[in-house]
Amino acid sequence: MEELFNKVLLVHLKHKDCEERKANVRVTVELTTTPVHRRDLLVKLTDDADPFFLFTLPVSEEDYQSLKVQQGLLIDFASFPQKFIDLLNLCNAEPDADNPRFLLQLTCQPVMEESSATFSVVEMNAFKHLNHLSLRLLQGSDREVKDYLAARLSSLKTLSEKTKELEKLRSEWTNHSSSLSSRHSGELQSQREKILELQSRFQQETEQLRQELESANKKNCQQLQSKVGELESSCRELTERRYKNESFIRDLKMKLSGSEEECQRLKQQVLNLRRENGSLDSEIHEKERAVSQLQVRVAVLEQEVKDKEMVICRTKEVLEATQQQKDSVEETAANRELQMRKLESTVKSLSEELLKANGIIQKLQGEVRGLVGKVKVKNTVTVSQEKVLRETEAKLQSVDKDLQTAQREVCSKEEEIKQLKEQLEVTVQKLNESKEVLKTNENVINWLNKQLNEAELTRKMASAEASDAHSGFSALTGIRAQFYPPPGKTTDVSPTERGAGPTVSRQL
Repeated sequence: MEELFNKVLLVHLKHKDCEERKANVRVTVELTTTPVHRRDLLVKLTDDADPFFLFTLPVSEEDYQSLKVQQGLLIDFASFPQKFIDLLNLCNAEPDADNPRFLLQLTCQPVMEESSATFSVVEMNAFKHLNHLSLRLLQGSDREVKDYLAARLSSLKTLSEKTKELEKLRSEWTNHSSSLSSRHSGELQSQREKILELQSRFQQETEQLRQELESANKKNCQQLQSKVGELESSCRELTERRYKNESFIRDLKMKLSGSEEECQRLKQQVLNLRRENGSLDSEIHEKERAVSQLQVRVAVLEQEVKDKEMVICRTKEVLEATQQQKDSVEETAANRELQMRKLESTVKSLSEELLKANGIIQKLQGEVRGLVGKVKVKNTVTVSQEKVLRETEAKLQSVDKDLQTAQREVCSKEEEIKQLKEQLEVTVQKLNESKEVLKTNENVINWLNKQLNEAELTRKMASAEASDAHSGFSALTGIRAQFYPPPGKTTDVSPTERGAGPTVSRQL
């Protein structure tokens, strides 16, 4: 058996013969497993103040199907327990409100010989009371009430036993705490006595240590006073060295300012060279773009020349075909003219026999007229072909002129390309020279930066020595408890540091 819900809820009790009242009822929801491995839901209502108040309802999966159909439920049996518990929690959310939204009602009605009750979850609103769920609960029988009372009695016995055990544990804990308190008080008194003894001993040791420290302090004061004289002489020497170092630092600052001015001038020169280099780069890009445009234009012109050469070849072929056609037409015209001459001679020879061969002459005249018409047509065709030939020759001449013009343009473009290539070579040479100059200037700037860094390092070392000497002197005069090197040991400037300034000036 698995208990899903067990809380005391406020329920509105209604009875046929009594007025409605409110009571605190314990609602228990459990899942039981049957011998055939089915899980049934058990709803039980009890009253902690009334041991005979018992209403139960076992709900199997088959019972739930009929309940689902009767009340229009939309969930299955597996989800029903959790949804039912959610509704109970909603009713328990506002138990003390005057107008709660959800409430529980238990309506008791006698049915035949046994009593039953309807357990409902009702939602209250201004328009209507909505009944979400109604369960028909049966009042517990005598056997069920006895079983319930027996379970309650066993739980009460268990509770009394647990209460007795708790009281026993409390008494044991009280005795144990009192014994611990008495023992701890004795130990605390002994610890206090030990602390007093330790305090007296500590005071004696402290007084002895104070006397020893005073004697040691006197000795240290005498030693420090003897060292003060030595350190004062050392301080005078350090002051002289400081003055020398300050004069040396002033010289280095002057040289450094000159080096910085030279560095600024070189930086400005480098910036100018970089700007010039950028302008040269842009000019080179423009020249390259112009060269590429000219190359494209030359390619276009070459393609146009090729197209015009193809047109000229085709025109020459057409001209040759027209010339051949003209030759054939002239040959045909010559043949026709020869035929006409022959016919005219024939006519002349036959004119004498005109009277005898009138029919033959008429027939021959018809043939002559037909031949003359054909000759005229041939002459017309020949004239049109000559016209076409003249137009073709004119087009050919214009194409020749265009070709010569294009060849002249190609020659001029080739000259321009040659000049641009020469200019590009000169510009590339200038660019290489500018890069070499820029590289040389960068080397000079790096060398100057190195020299400046060395001079700055020397200046910082000298200033650090001077500040150390000054801080040592002030510490000696104020505290007189700090250790300093003996006056004979002095840190002179190395020859490298002394030669750094002149070297920088010579190189600059």
